[in-house]
Amino acid sequence: MDELRWLDATDVAGMIADGSVSPREVLDATIARIEDLDQSVHAVVTPLFERAIGRLAALSANKPFGGVPFLVKDLICEVAGAPFHEGMRYLQGLGYVPPVDQELFRRFETSGLVAVGKANTSELGLTPTTEPLAMGPTRNPWNLEHTPGGSSGGPAAAVAAGMVPIAHANDGGGSIRGPAAYCGLVGLKPSRGRVPLGPLYGDLFGGLVCEFVVTRTVRDTAVALDALAGPMPGDPYAAPTTAGSYTAALNGPAGPLRVGLWTGIPGGRSALAPSVVDGVRGAGSVLEELGHTVIEDHPASLDGPEASGVVSRMFCVAALWAVRRWERICGQPVTPSDLEPMTRTMVDAAAGISGADVMDLLETAQLIGRGTGEWHDEGFDLLVMAATPDAAPPLGTLQAAADDDVRRATKALLPLVSLLGWCNLTGQPAISLPLSTNPTGLPIGIQLVAPYGREDRLLAVAAQLETAAPWSARHPRDNTPTGS
Repeated sequence: MDELRWLDATDVAGMIADGSVSPREVLDATIARIEDLDQSVHAVVTPLFERAIGRLAALSANKPFGGVPFLVKDLICEVAGAPFHEGMRYLQGLGYVPPVDQELFRRFETSGLVAVGKANTSELGLTPTTEPLAMGPTRNPWNLEHTPGGSSGGPAAAVAAGMVPIAHANDGGGSIRGPAAYCGLVGLKPSRGRVPLGPLYGDLFGGLVCEFVVTRTVRDTAVALDALAGPMPGDPYAAPTTAGSYTAALNGPAGPLRVGLWTGIPGGRSALAPSVVDGVRGAGSVLEELGHTVIEDHPASLDGPEASGVVSRMFCVAALWAVRRWERICGQPVTPSDLEPMTRTMVDAAAGISGADVMDLLETAQLIGRGTGEWHDEGFDLLVMAATPDAAPPLGTLQAAADDDVRRATKALLPLVSLLGWCNLTGQPAISLPLSTNPTGLPIGIQLVAPYGREDRLLAVAAQLETAAPWSARHPRDNTPTGS
């Protein structure tokens, strides 16, 4: 069944629906690929094969992803009865198992997806590489010596390697878009409140965190958003509704639009790699060929140091909160030796951040959002910019810096956090598309950002770019064991 390996989820579901292949044949082929490929990639930390086989009996017809295997990231989206560790040695040692499903997981199953395993993540999802001491590092299938990014590195590596066509991911400071950029995938961060975080969470990290997926195609992303979007009772806020479906938006009118192009980094403290600059400008040229007006411009609110510093400080507070939460749930203290160096430093830093400081951070985030909103209101429909400052770095880069000086490592992460995290502050939807590569063939993601609530516009333009500059034939074939 290797012919299924590079199909997107929509095609796999279509083959199941028309009887070309059975759900069990698809599942068996997926399990075989995971057992083969994951020996080198190490994306799957908890196989759920028996659970998946049992799930086939409950499949219903006429589901958008009926019978399609997928992976659940081992962070936030808890699955009743399945081991859940969030990359922590603490939870791993306790053998923690959630008692209930998150609403998101219920919607995954309602759409027809079949969970075959849990995917690797950094500890508590706090760093943009996936090298947890508890589980070991995940490798980028494009080059096994490089990181797939984080914290959704496990899901992204699995989809990029051809294990599954779609996987759950989440994004609190770029954790969908960064791994998508490093692994050559489509990675959408939805608008704040678009996909629910309940029943176990209300507002995660001051509204920074969004739940969604990583995919290979824009259409899979649109179908997934149709299946997963919408509030649930008790949500602290919800994104504005969109007329029609997101899938229909792919074939609807998309312009001509006025697009800002930016080859800088929020905060202005560093520069993009030349190949990334070329990729951004190349995307701008394609957009012009498609009839859009592209102007070198960006929101002025992203030029100040606040645009790069607020997310980092908020994540320190989030780290302390997450540790305290698990202590409350599990009834056992988290000792310093339970945490990795980066996490310990963030927890320690949070002790110096007062409640008033947190309110200042939230106000700054909201003012940045005011600035970007005004920029859009002045006539810019989209912003095109880099998703990452360079292609994926080698594995161990962050760990080596952390062992030497954790604060220096944190500073080194600022360019990446700055490019991605500001959209978490403002709540805007943003998508990374695999439109370019560096001279060695590693993927480079280009980021498109739309006004709050306008995923329809984002997906329509992404579909145009996918047709004009297709990426479906690019796979990391030579860097995975089967070579197929």
